[in-house]
Amino acid sequence: MIIESFQNEKVKYVTRLITDNRFRKKEDVFVVEGKQENERALQFGFEPQEFYIEESIFNNDLPTGKIHLVSPKIYEKIAYRGSSEGIIGIYKTKFASLKDFKPAEKSSVIIVESIEKPGNLGAILRSCEAFGIDALIVADTRVDFYNSNVIRSSVGCLFGMNIFSSSNNEVVEFLEDHHYNVYTTLMDESAEPLHFRDLKEKSAIVFGTEHSGLTEFWKQKGDNTIIPMSGSIDSLNLSNAVAICCYEILRQNMA
Repeated sequence: MIIESFQNEKVKYVTRLITDNRFRKKEDVFVVEGKQENERALQFGFEPQEFYIEESIFNNDLPTGKIHLVSPKIYEKIAYRGSSEGIIGIYKTKFASLKDFKPAEKSSVIIVESIEKPGNLGAILRSCEAFGIDALIVADTRVDFYNSNVIRSSVGCLFGMNIFSSSNNEVVEFLEDHHYNVYTTLMDESAEPLHFRDLKEKSAIVFGTEHSGLTEFWKQKGDNTIIPMSGSIDSLNLSNAVAICCYEILRQNMA
């Protein structure tokens, strides 16, 4: 049976999940649109509740689970990307605790403080996954990890990354307990260029908000580090800055 009515209760339900974050959080689920994103969610053990599939677009084998076939007009209504991909999945949320993370001997982590933009968080997740970062830690979190823009901009990298939400104090305690070399991205006269730092050892690089950088809390908490720049501007988009640092960690470890 193909769902064709906008008044169908399942259509109303998935539409509300997509448009009402408070309702979605109350239901303890999140929405995943797209073939690659759903494949990664399943690959990394997320529990699917149900799928909404438009068969004329989705030309792969159907996933295992509860399937609702929908008409093209219904799929266009519930899909952010209109007619693309042909699959939307609903999954149970799950969160990991930083206290349970056991870093490797030469672990590298990225820490972002009070990040606000879901698109930036998604792009940062993508860079962390691409360059082999062990974990992304979000301190004093202001963004919903399961926001659809995070999932979309990370291309599903959210599901395979170690990502944690903690307070600033808990993050500092974690870094001290596990003996990380900490590099803060504070721009002052003590800052040294990124490529002068030895990132082959256990390293953590800490970034501040998109607008104002690191807060006073992080002063004296690490060695100030900057990305060398030769243009007329003095800053980069947060996700670009993180990507450069992630690549430098990989470059040094491959040298």
